[in-house]
Parts: sequence; C-alpha cells; structure tokens
Amino acid sequence: METKTIEKGIILNFSKLIDYSDNAVVSKRIIEKKTGNITLFAFDEGQKLSEHSAPFDAIVQVIEGKAEIIINGTPFSLKEGESIIMPANIPHAVNATKKFKMLLTMIKEI
Repeated sequence: METKTIEKGIILNFSKLIDYSDNAVVSKRIIEKKTGNITLFAFDEGQKLSEHSAPFDAIVQVIEGKAEIIINGTPFSLKEGESIIMPANIPHAVNATKKFKMLLTMIKEI
C-alpha cells in the first residue's frame, strides 16, 4: 500500500489520484490516524477483496465504475456516486464487476 503523504489544504480529485493496474488492486492511503483511515482503491475488472470483517464501521464510496459489495452474504450493486456502510464485526467482501475506484473510510473506536 502506498503511504506517500497527501498534501493538505488543496483540492483533491480522488479519481485522478490513483490509476488502475492490470489484474490488480491498487491502494493509496489518504489519511492514517489512530482513530481511523481513509484509503483510495482502484480495482481492475474481476479483482476482489475476499470476505473478512473488521472491528469498526467502514463506508465505501464508489467514485468511478461499478462494484458488488457483499455484506453478511447479501450482495449490493453500487455505481459511481453511491455509498454503503459496512457494519463492524459483520463479514463483507468487495468484487469489481467492472473497473472501479472507491474511497474507503474506516472509523475506529478508541
């Protein structure tokens, strides 16, 4: 995962901050704090994040393309401009039905 610091106090276009890579998932950390993280992802078509769970809520914001988000076995089809909250401690997965980019915001309890 790329950890280069993103400059603060400037306008960001998330879609242009990350590029696709053939047959891969690319990620770029935008903010990393002990209270949570914001990470930008670019998924090539057919790529996925396997089912897992996290001890905190997370929101997926699709900024380009289409994706399938599976939460507790239920699939949700999301497109550009749509978001979904994945609840803490519930299994979820991400499938790229088409190339897509997403912003993942995870909020931790401390």
